[in-house]
Amino acid sequence: MKHRLLPAVGWLHELRRRTRVLSLVKMTGTTVGISLFFVAYFWVMRHTPQSITTMPLIAMDDWVAFQPAALPLYVSLWFYVSMAPALLNDAREVRTYALSALLLSLVGLAIFWLWPSKVPEFEIDWARHASVAFLKSADVAGNACPSLHAAFAVFTAVWFERLFRQTAAGVLLRGLNLLWCVGILYATLAVRQHVALDMLAGSALGGLVGWLSLLALDRRPATHSAAAAPGPRARGT
Repeated sequence: MKHRLLPAVGWLHELRRRTRVLSLVKMTGTTVGISLFFVAYFWVMRHTPQSITTMPLIAMDDWVAFQPAALPLYVSLWFYVSMAPALLNDAREVRTYALSALLLSLVGLAIFWLWPSKVPEFEIDWARHASVAFLKSADVAGNACPSLHAAFAVFTAVWFERLFRQTAAGVLLRGLNLLWCVGILYATLAVRQHVALDMLAGSALGGLVGWLSLLALDRRPATHSAAAAPGPRARGT
């Protein structure tokens, strides 16, 4: 079938329908999940039981200059990850997504606990960059590798790709999804919150968990209600 550039006819109607499916469960679950993640993240950061490894720099780190203007893109991750659950189509998808996000969090936090790491000290006058300095003071540059910022960006991109394929969103929106994910990965390096090894490890972890979650989802039989749910109608090509 020909790849269309723009969304199919009925795409917005399908998105509205999906946002109404288990809307309270998805909204509450996303809010509680992110809140509990931060509680666990900062607790692990402040109670690591052993010495902290400073992550080394590699050639890729030299490719990305310090850019404090990338901070909004870095912070946009939390809006990005909040949108995907809203488009899940039934209880089976919601359950698989939630368990996969939990698995991703637990694996990352377990690594931080067993092998705590931090980014190196950069020769930057943080006083000249108040917004980035605030991020540094809150996150204290710990819990570095793997970057869970990168992990959740890639995990979300994997799920968005599935959702956009299901809803015939078109090549343009699928491309924007990829660009947003790549932009967040870039921002993790540009604001010096992570080094390249952190970002690469986090991307691999997020991609693996995302792929396994979709594999598990596709191997389970779909519910009758999900199979009967109407999708967007595409124009003839």
